[in-house]
Amino acid sequence: MQRHRFYASPTRFTTTTVSLDADEAHHLSRALRLGEGDRVFVFDGEGLEWECEIARIGKREVELNLLRQLTDVVESPLDLTLAQALVKGDKFDWIAQKATELGVTRIVPLGAEHNDVRWAEGRAGQKLQRWRRVSLEALKQCGRRRLVEIREPVSFEDFCESAGQSPCLIFSELGGHSLREVSAKLSNVTQLNVCVAPEGGWSERELQKAEANSFIAVHLGSRILRTETAAIAAVTLAQHLFGDLR
Repeated sequence: MQRHRFYASPTRFTTTTVSLDADEAHHLSRALRLGEGDRVFVFDGEGLEWECEIARIGKREVELNLLRQLTDVVESPLDLTLAQALVKGDKFDWIAQKATELGVTRIVPLGAEHNDVRWAEGRAGQKLQRWRRVSLEALKQCGRRRLVEIREPVSFEDFCESAGQSPCLIFSELGGHSLREVSAKLSNVTQLNVCVAPEGGWSERELQKAEANSFIAVHLGSRILRTETAAIAAVTLAQHLFGDLR
């Protein structure tokens, strides 16, 4: 039996009911053609989810009764940030979708010297809205309950300055340590940043900046990967070493 999942912000919940906004209500009633009495699941984006029964379907809103709260663990224990260089076309959509499925906590789009795409200020809001929508749909599919934070793009230099005390791995085809070596030196990791280069790779100045901020250079083997391939490989390996894919 297919499990239909919907998102509602915490403000839409009471102690006994939840209401869906216009978009989610339209999907429930028009696209899926569900009706009163049907059972669905609703999550709040902050880690909670309930099995619900549809109580009332209105023109722009659906009201549901809360039946039971789900208590199984679906989120990774690793607070994982993917700092991903901007890429052309719909590649960033794909990265946002797959990284969400793999359990990242947040995604930070990066402006880098060798980017093949520039951040157009006039379309900034549209792109962020699309990436967040793609991520939300991936959340519904994969069973996660926490929204992925997708930040506005920053320069690589600014990210270096704001990365904080969490370990930062910068993936590069220009050498670096193996993940086996890195994981042997890191213990009790609960927060991690992984940085993935644009198609043109990191510049020498960016690598020097990363080293000055104690980033750990890591390679992904002897082959040169496309940036979207490297992103998914980096996230998967991080979850394997420190998260819930062990």
